[in-house]
Amino acid sequence: MRHSRNPLVFLSLAAVLALAACGRGSGDDRPPEPGDRAVARVQDQTLWASDVKREAVAQGLIGEGEPLDVTSDLFRRVLDEVIDQKLLAREAERRGLDNSALAQRRLDATRERILGDMLVENVVNGAISDQAVQTLYQEQLRLARTSEEIRVRLILSRTKAEADAVIGILGQGASFEAVAQERSVDEATRFSGGDLGYSTADVMPQAYANALRDAPAGSTVGPFQTEGGWAVLRVEDRRRESPPTLDQARPQIVRYLTYEGVRQLLEELRGKAEVDVLLTAESGAPQEPASAAPSPARPAPAAAPAAPAPAAGARP
Repeated sequence: MRHSRNPLVFLSLAAVLALAACGRGSGDDRPPEPGDRAVARVQDQTLWASDVKREAVAQGLIGEGEPLDVTSDLFRRVLDEVIDQKLLAREAERRGLDNSALAQRRLDATRERILGDMLVENVVNGAISDQAVQTLYQEQLRLARTSEEIRVRLILSRTKAEADAVIGILGQGASFEAVAQERSVDEATRFSGGDLGYSTADVMPQAYANALRDAPAGSTVGPFQTEGGWAVLRVEDRRRESPPTLDQARPQIVRYLTYEGVRQLLEELRGKAEVDVLLTAESGAPQEPASAAPSPARPAPAAAPAAPAPAAGARP
């Protein structure tokens, strides 16, 4: 039974065409990876479980290194997509679409991207050892400045008179949690006894941070005015913020080490290569080639994200 497919998956057709151009007509039935499993044949070409998994990773359906059960619905769906890609590539070859100069340039560009990825996997990823991750983690722990976390409960009133009445009731020995459930107008916390959980002062509203600056655990603070009304707080606990564990920090550290490894590799390669950029400030706006399709109106692009960096002191 065929599964429904999203036509957008055919955007990766260029990669399939590049592989087809490199290995056209190959009937090699040897597994490309140890323990690999043949899962389909398209004419004379064998599809392997690793081919399907690689496509699932490329689509972001699973992470690099995650398993993909060959009996799962996800595997069958991606397998159908890979089969369709192969069929489209073969039909494109039959029609001679791979013989034009433009097609060859696009195929070459895809091949270069694949080879570049393989270089990163072999040179950069291979150098990211457990020891390197552990060393950077310990260094970040040494440099990290942990903040103090405060756990508070809230009773929010509409007016100062109502907040003063709350202080009077608490002064008579009433439970803060019970008064919060009965009188707080903050619907998000009243049914949990006003519990706001743990947070650091830098993420609190400024009025809360100011009121809690010197308040010890067990104290009641307020009333003071906030944007939502008049607040009365109880300080349940104060503690030092816990840094993430090594397992929690590992993905971010690996991304940082990968980024640094690629940057250093490119610096080395650029230092050895002769690269001449032909555009100059006087060249004016570049002209699109005649083969380019008309571009629709697009919104201004968002700011580029900053380069990743480990932050062992950040809360998970």
